[in-house]
Amino acid sequence: MEKQTIKLSTEINAPKDKVWDVLLQDTSYRTWTSVFHEGSYAETDWREGSKVLFKTPEGDGMVSRILVHKPSEIISIEHLGILKNGEEVFDDEVVKQWQGFKETYQVSGANGKTELAIEQDTAPEHFDFFCTAWEKALQKVKELAETNN
Repeated sequence: MEKQTIKLSTEINAPKDKVWDVLLQDTSYRTWTSVFHEGSYAETDWREGSKVLFKTPEGDGMVSRILVHKPSEIISIEHLGILKNGEEVFDDEVVKQWQGFKETYQVSGANGKTELAIEQDTAPEHFDFFCTAWEKALQKVKELAETNN
């Protein structure tokens, strides 16, 4: 399986804890991830070792697992399968092209400023889409975290 890794970051004028909350709290998560697929959401407790179902309103999405979660520092997710009409699928050809790819969010900073860095493995044919989408998503996270700060 061929992969490319997207690495992007942004500086946010908000404390790390607020940025972290924007990343993972359901309402704000749905807002910033809408750039990937309108109406998408996550079903998980975000605990290390837990399953994550990244879902679309249509019942499709991804099945993943939290590899590392250190609150307000890092969360790393491994993609394992897909959801097709609400069913978990781990063995079709599409899945095998990116199974085991990772997505990681890191926050660092002090004095009310935070750097949010993301890394995402993707197939070369999806690289441009995800680069553009991540730029928009990072902007949304920044806007949400800096609002009412």
